[in-house]
Amino acid sequence: MALLLQEKLATPVHRETINTMKTKTIVKLISASALALAFTSCDSKQEDAREERLEMKADNIEDTADNLRKDGEKAADMKEERADAIRQGNDTAADRVEDSADATRKAVEKRADQIENEADAVRDQK
Repeated sequence: MALLLQEKLATPVHRETINTMKTKTIVKLISASALALAFTSCDSKQEDAREERLEMKADNIEDTADNLRKDGEKAADMKEERADAIRQGNDTAADRVEDSADATRKAVEKRADQIENEADAVRDQK
């Protein structure tokens, strides 16, 4: 019986059948893996919409920070102009106004940085 089985396995036709079956199985496994990867790597429409909303929210937050910087810079510039007008009569008062302008710039920049960090946190939710 064992001899007959060895003869059957030894025939070229049988070996070709086994090789074909192995090849088909490998191709099926590779195809299934590729399909699984394709389906898991694609975001759903809901996920895309959620990410777009988060991106828009982050952009709006950054716009707020930019506007805050612009407004803060304008306020500080106005204080410096006021200091220049005062300087001709009183250097000490002008220095205080300029110090106030510097403090305004620092406070605005700090707050704008905090707002931008919030925008980054929103983006990280994606």
